[in-house]
Amino acid sequence: MIEVDKLSRTFRTYKKQPGFWGGVKGLFKREFEELAAAKDVSFSIKEGEFVGFLGPNGAGKTTTLKMLAGLIYPTSGSATVAGFNPTKRENAYRRIFALVLGQKNQLWWDLPAIESFLLLRHIYRIPAEQWQETLDELVDLLAVRGKLNVMVRELSLGERMKMELIAALLHRPKVLFLDEPTIGLDVVSQRAVRNFLRAYNKRHKVTILLTSHYMADIQELCERVIVIHKGQKIYDGDLDRLETGSAGTRQKIVTFLPENDSFTTEWKSAYGITTREDLGKIVVRAPSTQVVQVSQEILTQGPVADITIEDVPLEDVIADLFEKN
Repeated sequence: MIEVDKLSRTFRTYKKQPGFWGGVKGLFKREFEELAAAKDVSFSIKEGEFVGFLGPNGAGKTTTLKMLAGLIYPTSGSATVAGFNPTKRENAYRRIFALVLGQKNQLWWDLPAIESFLLLRHIYRIPAEQWQETLDELVDLLAVRGKLNVMVRELSLGERMKMELIAALLHRPKVLFLDEPTIGLDVVSQRAVRNFLRAYNKRHKVTILLTSHYMADIQELCERVIVIHKGQKIYDGDLDRLETGSAGTRQKIVTFLPENDSFTTEWKSAYGITTREDLGKIVVRAPSTQVVQVSQEILTQGPVADITIEDVPLEDVIADLFEKN
């Protein structure tokens, strides 16, 4: 469904010198800087796949989505979505994809959401029966029927995001690009949006490419992730394999609290990375195959008040990946 081959986008920015005279000098001699927002990014996504697109701020995630949507022209490389070249911006292509930007609105701020939905029906030339059927399905899935006639500016952030999703899906796109759809939402609204996206993907086999800084979104919705850093792809594969690390064993964190000062400040585990936190807690990060040895090692050193074993959070796994690259 989506084929990306060495897609790159370079931006040229003007470097202004500080102060008044710096502005005057810039009138005669300007210094420019080139920034590669995306550099030789390549990947392939099958029809119906739900793929997470991860990276730190400024990594090039949104730029890549905008190139796939035809909003930005690539500097080099190529991409096809459902057989279409996004750079041509054909009307037929616009009818088969949707782009939702969590920080930008497409609905009319001072009108009820239903008015924007009616406008979209005419823009996409959706038959009335199909439009009503799709609207009823989406409204019921997101439980916002009672809010259709409320001004968009009077809706809560979570309600507005639900309306944005409805607007993006009214024309039944085959491909959905989601850029931070749960940003700023409370946990209840985040869960509602995740449940909706999961159900909609299974029901209609829509191909979805999702960017999010909330790892709960990725863990609950995506089996595969693509990670980019400084414009370059550094990982593409199963989420489970990313979580287990290159060693092939899931990493664990063992946290314990000594009862006294039996553990000196120099003590370190022989099986993992040892760090100390506030309130006297000691943390050992080790592969799951060595958790038993770590626990035995701790108990032979002295009495402990508490001990906890848990998986390494996905946020830490991703952060480690960024640091290594």
